Amino acid sequence: MILAAGRGERMRPLTDALPKPLLKVGGYALIEYQLKNLARAGFVDIVINHAYLGEMIENALGHGERYGVNIQYSPEKNVLETAGGIANALPLLTDESNTLPFLVVNADIYCDMDYAALLPTMHRMQSNTNQRLAHLVLVDNPPHHAAGDFALQEDRVMLTGNSKLTFSGIGIYRPPLFNTIKPGLPAKLAPLLRQAMQEGKVSGEYFSEQWVDVGTPERLELLDKQLRSLHGD
Repeated sequence: MILAAGRGERMRPLTDALPKPLLKVGGYALIEYQLKNLARAGFVDIVINHAYLGEMIENALGHGERYGVNIQYSPEKNVLETAGGIANALPLLTDESNTLPFLVVNADIYCDMDYAALLPTMHRMQSNTNQRLAHLVLVDNPPHHAAGDFALQEDRVMLTGNSKLTFSGIGIYRPPLFNTIKPGLPAKLAPLLRQAMQEGKVSGEYFSEQWVDVGTPERLELLDKQLRSLHGD
């Protein structure tokens, strides 16, 4: 699942007439980089939620044929926040057992992670060899988020620790994590993760390579310049 329903307030005025996931860097929309990375790793069935100017996202991406993927959409009349959006899309994400794990990534990040590296973890979560409800990818704290989010102790994500890292917006989840969320109602993800961490049910890993939270016009411009210089533009 690609989360693409945010309003992008910090990106205004760029997002006044264009949804944030369609903002371009290096000649491609942010969400296109995610689609290409997912397809390269073998994730071909993709759900995208949207709310603000969502029809523009559907018109731009279609059903995903040119990216080698199959896209289904989960439209939201009102923005449901992260957990609410995922819960609303669960019928498209899991099987009848309601236990199948799925990968979720934010549309507004740029990351060169090979998502195929997460497949072994997904398989372990699917086979119930562990009882984890979530697996998070953590990264170094960017300057605008110096305090970080969670600590990583071996492969377990903790609320507290000597050195906190930042949640990348890339995670694997199992449907039971969202059991308390009523479909169609807004709900944040952080409280669900904190509860699961207290129960020892969140694993994680550290990603050390490039990751950018493209949250402001300034960061968008910097990333655009970097990618264009890499490609000789």
